[in-house]
Amino acid sequence: MEKKEFDRRLYTYALNVVKCVDSFSNGISSQVIARQLVRSGTSVVANIVEAKGASSRKDYVNFYTHSLKSANESKLWIGLARDTGKLSKVKAEPLLKETVEISKIIGASIITMKKNAKESRFEI
Repeated sequence: MEKKEFDRRLYTYALNVVKCVDSFSNGISSQVIARQLVRSGTSVVANIVEAKGASSRKDYVNFYTHSLKSANESKLWIGLARDTGKLSKVKAEPLLKETVEISKIIGASIITMKKNAKESRFEI
């Protein structure tokens, strides 16, 4: 997948998270879950954007790692919203599926970056 395409996918994901939480009720637990989900869900794309301005390769990988952690946290909040009935399964499942796919892409990217960093250390 091209970087521009992945960037668009991440931005669309963040938009879908925001739209999703806007459908939550005004109850206290709904709002807590909504705030946590919007924070973690938008953090996925925010950290990838921050990586582009990283000052070092290590910093770049760290931003990707934070993005992965945010995606993993988002899985929890989406599942919790679904299982408590705050989010219908019809809305939750596609969002959860996209979160899992994004997590896998980011995770694979981190593995590749770390592998390439190790290999470049041994080049003469």
